[in-house]
Amino acid sequence: MIIYVVLILTVLASGSLIFLVKTGDQRVLRFLLAFSGAFLIGITFLKLVPEVFGNATRFTGLFVILGFLLQLVLELITEGAEHGHKHAHSEGERVSPFLLLIGLCIHSFLEGMPIVQGFDPKLQHTLVIGIVVHNIPISLTLMSLFLHYGCSKSKAFLYLTIFALMTPLGSLFSTILDGSIAGSIDIYFNYILAMVIGIFLHVSTSILFETEENHHYNLQKFLTVCVGLGVALIISLL
Repeated sequence: MIIYVVLILTVLASGSLIFLVKTGDQRVLRFLLAFSGAFLIGITFLKLVPEVFGNATRFTGLFVILGFLLQLVLELITEGAEHGHKHAHSEGERVSPFLLLIGLCIHSFLEGMPIVQGFDPKLQHTLVIGIVVHNIPISLTLMSLFLHYGCSKSKAFLYLTIFALMTPLGSLFSTILDGSIAGSIDIYFNYILAMVIGIFLHVSTSILFETEENHHYNLQKFLTVCVGLGVALIISLL
């Protein structure tokens, strides 16, 4: 229950920060993205991949690819909002906030599915931290886009709240499934987590390669990435 509260409050608090950041000032967001991308790819390779492929079957790699491809499909709807790169390029540009919300909700729901009581607690905590860090720039971007596309503040917060609930709902779905079938859903755990790995790999590499429009890294950005990887290493060793 505490995990759910943390996941929800992180999204709502992060989205609210949009009112404290000057319009057009993308510098803070770019550094958050660089850190979150490095952190995501760090925990993916240091914690999630060893866990999944330590109990792999012939189909495990296929589910990683499926997760990667699913993220590509979702980006046809979200246009990269889940890694902070959906920008409004002109006043005439309009994307349905509802379609954007649907794409991000599917993304968030899938990330929550491996968070089930029967799974490895340490792995769960690593995954939750990864999702929390990942959701900070997403929430900032999502809130700014809702407002840009004409949503009122109250409707934008409603949409943000729906998005905030999706990861806990994904976890609850797996918990209900676990209690409704004979035995345990442990045999499906690797496949679910493998899909999340595919999603994380796509999102994190997109962030790292697109942190600047000209794809150029400066020293500050490089150091930010190193810090993100370092934090991921420390958490993976705990």
